[in-house]
Formats: sequence, C-alpha cells, structure tokens
Amino acid sequence: MKVFVTGATGFVGTAVVQELLGAGHQVLGLARSKESAKKLIEAGAEVHYGDLIDFESLKSGASLSDAVIHLGFVHDFGRFQEMCILDGEVIRAIGDALTGTEKPFLITSGTALFSKDGITTENDRSVNHPHPRIATENAADEQAARGINVAVIRLSPSVHGEGDRNGFVPLFIRIAKEKGVSAIVNDGNNHWPAVHRLDAARLYRLALEKPFGKGTRYHAVAEEGIQLKTVAAEIAKRLSIPLVSLNGEETERHFSWFTHFVKLDNQSSSTQTRKALDWHPVYPTLLDDLKDSVYFNEHQ
Repeated sequence: MKVFVTGATGFVGTAVVQELLGAGHQVLGLARSKESAKKLIEAGAEVHYGDLIDFESLKSGASLSDAVIHLGFVHDFGRFQEMCILDGEVIRAIGDALTGTEKPFLITSGTALFSKDGITTENDRSVNHPHPRIATENAADEQAARGINVAVIRLSPSVHGEGDRNGFVPLFIRIAKEKGVSAIVNDGNNHWPAVHRLDAARLYRLALEKPFGKGTRYHAVAEEGIQLKTVAAEIAKRLSIPLVSLNGEETERHFSWFTHFVKLDNQSSSTQTRKALDWHPVYPTLLDDLKDSVYFNEHQ
C-alpha cells in the first residue's frame, strides 16, 4: 500500500520508512525543506511538500495514500502546550481527509502519559489527564468515534539506537558530562521502559498490515522498565565520573527542566501488543546500546 508518513525524516520516522519500503510498500513522506526531501528521495520514498501547520498539505497527502502514519511533532518545548494542541488539530485535519474510508491511520503517543503505581497497559486511558500531550490521545478517540480507522502506538520514553541525538538517554549523558557527576533521584529505583528504534519501526508496519479495532492502543515496549540507577551507573562508568544521589532542591538545580523525566516511573507492558501483532523485539536492549558505545562516540 502507499503510506503517507509525517515525521518521515526523524529518528523513528526514518526507521519506519525503511521498514515499510523493505516490506514492499510505497512511502509518501512529508517534507518541509529541500534537505528533508533529499533524504526521502535517497531512501527510496516519494516527497510530499508541506508541514504540520499546513493542514491542506496534510489532507492532500492523506487523500493520495492508502494509509497514514503520523509521527511528526513540533518539538518546541518553549511552547509545549501549544504544540500539543496543534497535534490534536493535525489529527483532526487528517481525519477529515479519511472520512468515509477505511484507510488505516496510526497515531503516535507515549506510555509516559500514564505513569502510575503498577504497570501501564494498553487498556489505560485518561481523558482528563493533566499532561498536555493527552490532547493527542483524545483527538484519536474523537476520530474513532467518527468512524475513522485509527489506532494509537505509544512509544517508550526511551527509543534508543544508533543515531539517537535528542532522546532521554543522550540528554541524561549530556547533563552528566556538564555537571561532572551521573545523578539519580533518591534511590534511583524508578523505571524507564525502552524499545530499539528498529523494533518500534517493525511494530508500526505490523499494526498497519493487520486489521485493528478503531481506537486500539499498541505499546512499543521491549523492556518493561529499566531502573534509572542502572542507566546512571553505566553512564558513570563510561564517563569515569561519580554516581551520586540527589533529592529535593538538589534535583531541580541539577536537572532543571529535565527533572520530570528523571523522576518518571513508568513500568509498561506490551503483552497485548505482542499477542495481537505477533511482535517480538529482537534488537539490542538499552543497556546493550550503552555498553556498545552507541551513546559514547565522538559525535555525541
């Protein structure tokens, strides 16, 4: 099938494009610059010029395709709430173009939205969640209620692998380098789920190819939760710096805006997803990537 992909030149998007092309699908990738268009052409995809604030370009891309994978998000954290609202509007615009069809529409969210005591599963929903990013899931449910053939793929907080420059782990490493210590909050027993970008890409393809119920949730989770102290200890070892424990105001001073993510405790299951899609992660674990210098080369 011909698949319209937003965010097609991003860290996860490039892997999804290659996965789709490798399986015999055609890809129409959204590009807002000549540089992005060049990347898509070199990958073997077609180019659709536009961006996430040009709703007409999104609608036409969806209309020209047999399915849509929405991976794009404007990462302007100075206007994060506004960008979350925009994402909901993007989903509605694409949904309008898919009205009256059964074209699959895969939307990207995250398991971290449902951080809680216990394990987050695909059944967890929260319409009134205080986090702004819930706008994405609410917009998806609106489309499902309208009869749009939509499903949500929740990515792990850590999507890791070669080429990761702006995810949780490289940010954690940069702070450790700047501060001269690798820090955890209190005992560091909180958890980050993780998935390799290539395993996540395969999940997107499998979800696209198999019929799903409108509003279905899938979890791109290969590891239910790695304790943060394990990640921090490996970083300390690789950088030859101390591992320290912080609390209260120390944490805020050390991590600044990243504090929320360092405190995140988000054990998440993908049991339902694995069963529904026959998805079995095979690529390296997060700790494997940390030990294999994926995050400690000269380009980091």
